[in-house]
Amino acid sequence: MIKAILIFNNHGKPRLIRFYQYFTEEMQQQIIRETFHLVSKRDDNVCNFLEGGSLIGGSDYKLIYRHYATLYFVFCVDSSESELGSLGLIQVFVETLDKCFENVCELDLIFHMDKVHYILQEVVMGGMVLETNMNEIVAQVEVQNRMEKSEGGLSAAPARAVSAVKNMNLPEIPRNINIGDINIKVPSLSPF
Repeated sequence: MIKAILIFNNHGKPRLIRFYQYFTEEMQQQIIRETFHLVSKRDDNVCNFLEGGSLIGGSDYKLIYRHYATLYFVFCVDSSESELGSLGLIQVFVETLDKCFENVCELDLIFHMDKVHYILQEVVMGGMVLETNMNEIVAQVEVQNRMEKSEGGLSAAPARAVSAVKNMNLPEIPRNINIGDINIKVPSLSPF
């Protein structure tokens, strides 16, 4: 099972953090620092698997990582997961990001965090792998994009609300509202 997915840059700045096991926020920060120190000090020509740090479970857990340009993609998995399978999953995730963002970079992860999390949820949910077919993942992301465009996105929500109120067919604006023993007088309102 996948315990955590961490993406950070060459300076250790986290760009995506997803824990699938509960840790306090302080412990999460310590795990991120320790994982960065373990991964960043390794040469690029050595194996991409190493034992988990002392904070995340030691020898029972493995860190599988890939270093792409300025980003480290790290999957923390338990001993039941295949190292090569996890490395392949990192590759699928990165290639999917690359297809969705057309040459993904660190800024895409910063400015499109919601889309990155959506893509990750298409691949992994609750620490379990859901989908490894990149074309299927991209197709689901495109469906989500079309749905957001058809709805006008969140930025258009206030305008849609005003439009809905304007289009309501009220014969007249109520002047007095009676609820049991309570009488409410509605002041005269100007039309929209």
